[in-house]
Amino acid sequence: MTYHGDREYWAEPIAVEVDQLDLVNMGQYNVQEAKTRLSELLNLVERGEDVVIAKAGRPVARLVKIEPPTRRELGFLGPLHIPDEFYEPWTDEEMGFPGQ
Repeated sequence: MTYHGDREYWAEPIAVEVDQLDLVNMGQYNVQEAKTRLSELLNLVERGEDVVIAKAGRPVARLVKIEPPTRRELGFLGPLHIPDEFYEPWTDEEMGFPGQ
């Protein structure tokens, strides 16, 4: 039971669906072993293997490789044709000055 201020409430467990076959196919390490072998586990993950961290034999976390973002090109509108007149200076009327 957890107390928050003057109220008490029951913390709800978080339910996560895990494919048991996936857990069998990946390495599972308890917390202490994961702490001791973290560099080695990160090397495994870097090579594409998933690693499961367990607490008291119960899987609680999965280490997976982060893929670098793909390079995207800007310019989704395609090439724009800008007429040469675009670069010419504005007239007084276009600037909003009263006629002289």
